[in-house]
Amino acid sequence: MNSLRLKIALLVIVAIVAVVGMATLVAVSVIGRPGPARTLGPAAMQIDLIARLVERHPEDFQDGYLSRGTLHGKDLGIRLRPEPARGPVQEELTESLREILAHFGHPREVVVTEPRVRGPTLVSIPIADLGYIAVPLSNTPTPRAGWSILIGWMVAIVLGATAIALVIAGRLTRPLQMIESAVASVGADGVLPVLPETGSADMRATAEALNRLSARLRNAMESRMRLVAAAGHDLRTPMTRMRLRAEFLDDDERQNWLNDLDELDRIADSAIRLVREEVEAGEREPVALDELVRRLTTELAAQGRDLSAGTLEPLQVAAAPLALTRALRNLMINAATHGGGGIVSLGREDGMAVIRITDQGPGIPDAMIERAFEPFFRVDPARRQSVPGAGLGLAIAKEIVERFGGRIAMRNGSDGGLVQEIALPLVPPAGAQPDPASA
Repeated sequence: MNSLRLKIALLVIVAIVAVVGMATLVAVSVIGRPGPARTLGPAAMQIDLIARLVERHPEDFQDGYLSRGTLHGKDLGIRLRPEPARGPVQEELTESLREILAHFGHPREVVVTEPRVRGPTLVSIPIADLGYIAVPLSNTPTPRAGWSILIGWMVAIVLGATAIALVIAGRLTRPLQMIESAVASVGADGVLPVLPETGSADMRATAEALNRLSARLRNAMESRMRLVAAAGHDLRTPMTRMRLRAEFLDDDERQNWLNDLDELDRIADSAIRLVREEVEAGEREPVALDELVRRLTTELAAQGRDLSAGTLEPLQVAAAPLALTRALRNLMINAATHGGGGIVSLGREDGMAVIRITDQGPGIPDAMIERAFEPFFRVDPARRQSVPGAGLGLAIAKEIVERFGGRIAMRNGSDGGLVQEIALPLVPPAGAQPDPASA
């Protein structure tokens, strides 16, 4: 979402700067390039007028000074000098002023000098057969002043466009941010949370649409759960009648019927359990995972299943004990039934409690391992009759583990066999401060 906001902001900035840049180029082509010529023009006209006035009335000078009262009673204090005014020469301003005077048709070899002490910049104007007169140059420009103003103008435009672009991009992407947040907060039941329908018109419309979608998803989920639960429950009545009728069949035929009915019963029972796991969240409480794993391996070993406990680190997780017990039991039975026995270990990895169940079986083909948690999935459909089960144990275990914020995965071991890994968030010890990085 941040990348989309950045792209929109850059698009708006480029559009604004491009329009302003084109307008500036048109203005420069029509009005002229920025530079000292545009600011020195009025000063050059005054300098030329003063120089021509002095050249026409040289008799008005007494002792080198312009006589009092010669210019409407004002004494300008202009003095004839044998040489230009002393001081550092401003080469760039001098060249610019000479070019402007030549452009006016009155070229003069003027010299612009900086004062040695505080004072105005002086322009020394050559007067034919008399020497130089020095007049102050007010509002002294610099040759690059025009370009500096233009560059400052463009920088201001870019900064203003950036602020506007960020505001526009934020408003355009706000509904998308709401959708992204809503999708990220989808619970294990697949239903979106209810969003407040407040804010601007587009935000209200987005929240209203998401709430309608959430309601439809919730209705669809509840309808599917009711359908599966009702079907599994209603199957028990005809299966009971079929069991009674099977008693009147021959011994060989009766056993085949009873085997089929047992399989139907397991499927119906597993379907009801799967729906129940999706609906019932259960109360969470700290569970000593090492004690639970040790107890389950002991119970299953006592039932004749080849399971043993490996290294068990004392760790706690937050979960519903009965649901977590059911999930781990399903995974351990899967290792014992299809993998010929296994070893269960428990450790800590990346802040998670990781249960690793390693069996001794043939494993699962890599092309099919992603489907292992699908309902009713079997690697070899021909083994459906020889191996008891409805094929829903792994789906139920995955549903339970993910509901508690964990994850479950399978992979083939490097030395053969199948490795089932269950990762669950740890419960911090009592009195421990939460990690700010994980907050």
